[in-house]
Amino acid sequence: MHTSSPTPVPVPTGWGVVHLMLRAVRGGDAQIIRDTLRTFAAVAPQQVVTFSVLGGRADFGVMLTSPDLDALDQATKSILAGPVECVSSFFSVTELSEYSTTEDDERARLVAEGNDDIEAALEVWRERMAKYHHDRLYPALPERSVIAFYPMSKTRDVGANWFALDFDARKRLMLGHGRVGRTYAGRVTQLITGATGLDDWEWGVTLFANDVTVIKEIVYEMRFDEVSAVYGVFGPFWTGLVMNIDEVCTRVGFDADRPS
Repeated sequence: MHTSSPTPVPVPTGWGVVHLMLRAVRGGDAQIIRDTLRTFAAVAPQQVVTFSVLGGRADFGVMLTSPDLDALDQATKSILAGPVECVSSFFSVTELSEYSTTEDDERARLVAEGNDDIEAALEVWRERMAKYHHDRLYPALPERSVIAFYPMSKTRDVGANWFALDFDARKRLMLGHGRVGRTYAGRVTQLITGATGLDDWEWGVTLFANDVTVIKEIVYEMRFDEVSAVYGVFGPFWTGLVMNIDEVCTRVGFDADRPS
């Protein structure tokens, strides 16, 4: 069972995030997985999302977040000590976007619009951005019925090398990309985590919704945005139905042949 570490390894800014896609051994005793996830989730602000993976590439998935990388690692290893085979794993950290609107950007916009009270408008903007930054680094994972996850990177191809663009060009493209995502506010909650130098892909994208078709719509619409159409490379997509660990264990056939 996972226990608290006497030597925490904190993430200096933000939290560590692990996504696991797992194949279950039918009839296996999953008590170590149950105990690990319950113990982990009981330590605030750590969070757990468990879900049954739709389709046949994996049986279930687990998403873990923690400010302590050692606790995250202990929990991961305890889960993998259970009757499972790891089909896919992804490690990342929560992060702020380097392309966020700055106060100078917002001031220039307000001036261009002829705003009568720029300082008051900026104060409202600062409060909104403070919450936005907090939610990016320390997200409260929403209670939705569907979760989707995919890793992605930016291209380095000749003629489409994202990292050869200057910062202003990249920022202009990303701000446009973000405007598309914001049209889905309230229907899709999106968490983007960074993995450059940490895993095989550069970012992880986790989407939460109550309607699977909305996830399909937002991904499809963003494919037409230049950031994705020209510079995006995508890994495997995983979609699941969110449920508690006991429901997952029943769904995937743990303990199926054991006496009650």
